[in-house]
Amino acid sequence: MIVDRSEGAPAAPRIGAASYLIADADTGEVLAAKDPHGHYLPASTIKTLTALTLVPRLNPNALVRPTQETCDVEGTKVGMTPKMQYKVSDLFYALMMMSANDAALGLAQANGGVKKTLADMNAEARRINAHDTLAGSPNGLDTDLGLTVKTQHTSAYDLALILREGLKNPDFRKYVETVDHRFPAPPTKKQRKAGKKVGGYPIHTHNRMLPGQSQEYKGMIGGKNGYTVASKQTFVAAARRGGHTIVISLMKADQQPSVLAKELLDWGFAARGKVKPVGTLVPPVDTQAQQKKKAVGDAPLPSKASDDGFMGGWAVPAAGGATAAVVAGWAGFLAIRRRRVAAEFRRGMNQPANLTGASAAPAASRWSDELDDTDA
Repeated sequence: MIVDRSEGAPAAPRIGAASYLIADADTGEVLAAKDPHGHYLPASTIKTLTALTLVPRLNPNALVRPTQETCDVEGTKVGMTPKMQYKVSDLFYALMMMSANDAALGLAQANGGVKKTLADMNAEARRINAHDTLAGSPNGLDTDLGLTVKTQHTSAYDLALILREGLKNPDFRKYVETVDHRFPAPPTKKQRKAGKKVGGYPIHTHNRMLPGQSQEYKGMIGGKNGYTVASKQTFVAAARRGGHTIVISLMKADQQPSVLAKELLDWGFAARGKVKPVGTLVPPVDTQAQQKKKAVGDAPLPSKASDDGFMGGWAVPAAGGATAAVVAGWAGFLAIRRRRVAAEFRRGMNQPANLTGASAAPAASRWSDELDDTDA
């Protein structure tokens, strides 16, 4: 647990998750966290990185004809066929609303293939300083693809970075806040007789915290949850109240993520302005500065260590007592972790996932997204 309470501030949440983070999305101030840089399997929360990477790259009106392998992917599917072409925008709706694994692969096809998409996703993670993240699939499947926490991982800190960056894009925001959408499909016999060339059916969000849903949260902007047997429940979300936005993330939880997210969000709104920040969500790197840096050698990431104790994405407050000691200890630990992650990341980039090599019919208990986004 990392928190610096001031007098009158509420006690930090203690929830049934291995890791979490609460931050003020407007200022980037991290208000509280638990193992924020710990590496965990992301499940479908990795789709926030898929969308962050591909939304700016792909024309929403471009058409994609999925392969049979794309249509046959394990876990949650929107239902696609090689007989049809689909608009990129429809695939993004399916990806972020109902966590469709086939839509993720369809978008990867549109981007030039899975290998290229993973390279782009990992490059985007580096661009936004999400150095705890290594994408091994565009949809979050893990055991089915032979992926472990060594070959695919993220952290509560990075999930908050990714969602915060994604919400700056109006299209990304539209995809995560939509509740209902009509997905195209081949026309039924009745529709063909009526002269329709394209049919379709409604798809509905799996985010129960959006307006009008069973666990509606006032001010909910959007987010993404996920589940695999190996990862357990994962979730990242943002909400806005009273002119302020709070972003939360949690990983490896046993309970319904929406219940835990409510507790984290409630605490964030109540504690904002009353607790001292224990860190900051760092901004993306300056691309030109990075290019100049490469020209003169492999320099470390920009930091403020000489000014305010900034290390590995965390600003260590100059406070006395046990809290300061704990936070300072964490800063040293995180700096070491980051160096190890960088080495691991370079190794992982040379080992792209082979999605078509997954087992054809894994047991249902291994499916990544059979329970994903249902909070089951």
